Amino acid sequence: MRINATLPFDRSDAPGEFLHMAALTKVAQTLEQAGFSGANVTDHPCPPARWLDSGGHDAQDPFVTLSLVAAVTTRLRLQTGILVLPYRNPFITARAAASLDVFSGGRLSLGLGAGYLKGEFFVLGADFDSRNDVMDEYLKAMKAAWTGENFSFAGATYNARDCRMQPQPIQRPHPPLLVGGNSRRAIRRAAELGDGWYPFFTPAELSTTARTASMAGSEELIAGIDYMKEHCEKIGRTEMPEVFLGSIRRPGEEWNAQAILDKLMAYRELGVAGAVTHIEGESCEQWCDNARWFGTEVLAKLDTN
Repeated sequence: MRINATLPFDRSDAPGEFLHMAALTKVAQTLEQAGFSGANVTDHPCPPARWLDSGGHDAQDPFVTLSLVAAVTTRLRLQTGILVLPYRNPFITARAAASLDVFSGGRLSLGLGAGYLKGEFFVLGADFDSRNDVMDEYLKAMKAAWTGENFSFAGATYNARDCRMQPQPIQRPHPPLLVGGNSRRAIRRAAELGDGWYPFFTPAELSTTARTASMAGSEELIAGIDYMKEHCEKIGRTEMPEVFLGSIRRPGEEWNAQAILDKLMAYRELGVAGAVTHIEGESCEQWCDNARWFGTEVLAKLDTN
């Protein structure tokens, strides 16, 4: 079971601790040495102040950040978790992803979602109401670009006429596409267009304000997996998308190694292939100490169970 950690570079409240190259190098290399499979970054190019003041967070550019992580590591997977696909022209995203995959030696995984933050759609000039249709279209457009061959693709707001994008990503036919979201449409999208499903545990009370489907616990996760199996059968897909959980710990949760291990092993029994965890730490050193603790007390023991 692969375990990633979310990088702490959204900590704009502590720039001296986290927002410089020495901290990035230390964090990335600590994760690799501790046995984590990958490093995750979020995506909020220009979030509304009201959202930030009510519990939201800043985010660094995902491709810039992951490129820097790639430069100071050799094995760590580089994962967007998640990239809001409707925010950007699909060919800009396809080019950035292909470049990072090539220069990292094929280490990129793309966690992708339709997005939920209405105010951020407005500031970026993206249409909120059509985001699901746009995401389906953009996934198809990027796949066409990643073939490395001449392609044409007519989208709702653009028209690629006999274009070619080189070099292709090292991973063929493209980096793994992990489709985020808890809704039935997101699950169908994972089955139809993705390599994996990337659900997030979201309490019902939060889903009403965040405009995203809730998934409170294992029962709803199992229901989602069952629905994905049914849809795969319906469309004739024989190989199930893998399940990669977007969250196993929330900020502030107690650090209990056995409880975390029990949770991970229960998810593994359900067929979950990987998961992301939050790491606590008010300073870079404390964050790295906690990551090492997680590696020794959780990751090493998970491998032996």
